[in-house]
Amino acid sequence: MSIEVTARHMDDVGDIQELAREKAEMLFADFPRVEHVHVILDNEKHRFKAEFFVQAKNHIRVEADDTTDNMRLSITNAALKAEKQLRRLRDKVQDHRPKQKEAHPKQESVE
Repeated sequence: MSIEVTARHMDDVGDIQELAREKAEMLFADFPRVEHVHVILDNEKHRFKAEFFVQAKNHIRVEADDTTDNMRLSITNAALKAEKQLRRLRDKVQDHRPKQKEAHPKQESVE
């Protein structure tokens, strides 16, 4: 369970990195199979971009990004997109599990 936060082309980003770390920790809390989260924060002129790369057990890899005029909003939206993808994958795996056979009442034969 490791979290890596990278800031590109930005200065003085302590509180923003802390927000990204909190969002990544929420992914660990909701999805225990997550092993590593890498968050990349980037500033391109007036656009702020946040990217989440999530690695989980069984070769699951999720990538989510968002670009807005506000860095905090970009981080929140990217984290929500990653969470949505992980939730969809988890539900897909759970739906494919075989169902347990139920005990059927004996059918009476009509003669």
